[in-house]
Amino acid sequence: MKLDSERLLAVADALGNPHRLRIVAALTRDRNYVSELARQLGLSRPLLYMHLEKLEAAGLVQGALELSPDGKAMKYYEIADFDIRLTPDTIAAALKRGGD
Repeated sequence: MKLDSERLLAVADALGNPHRLRIVAALTRDRNYVSELARQLGLSRPLLYMHLEKLEAAGLVQGALELSPDGKAMKYYEIADFDIRLTPDTIAAALKRGGD
């Protein structure tokens, strides 16, 4: 994944919160639906949604609405396919690409 300065800032901002780091770590095990993920992490659903939106905007997680067998709508999240390596050179390249 090539980073531009806007994406670099979004990723850094998204990962700059301990709750969001815990969310990413939890989702590395398996995808999960919001209610269960909230219980596992001890977060309210509104707070979890706020953090998930930030992670999704940065391209680190992705969500999908699915119907359970009983017809209940459930929002599942999983890790997006990303591999970001921060070095002085990748930061300099991101700034050259612009984006802001």
